[in-house]
Amino acid sequence: MAILTKEQIVAVNDITTETVSVPEWGGYVLVKVMSGTERDAFESSIFEQKGKDIQRNLGNLRAKLVSKCLVDEKGNRLFSDKEIEIIGKKSAKVLDRIYEVCVKLNGIGPKDVEELTKNSVGELKEDSISISPES
Repeated sequence: MAILTKEQIVAVNDITTETVSVPEWGGYVLVKVMSGTERDAFESSIFEQKGKDIQRNLGNLRAKLVSKCLVDEKGNRLFSDKEIEIIGKKSAKVLDRIYEVCVKLNGIGPKDVEELTKNSVGELKEDSISISPES
């Protein structure tokens, strides 16, 4: 294999999609691989900072991930971060099916999920994770 140049790396479209059957909704959805920026935003959405305290926020975990990964045929997200509640109100059975595809496509393994969710609030240290002010 050759050493890649910056131009070659930038030119590659590595954001792939997978079609998921959702008979409950009467069709199919497209699930995409998140960009690095989207993955970081998803992971930081698991935590909330209030002053110096950092707390886990696992509310709507599946909807948060699914909203980042559902796209139309042009690759545009179907649901914005402001619409997470909407997708979270859909069937848990359907969300689980789509969530599992999101996890698989994005290489989120059991260790990643455990790392994001294992720490109790008291165990989190402010300097142990980075949270952007925008999250």
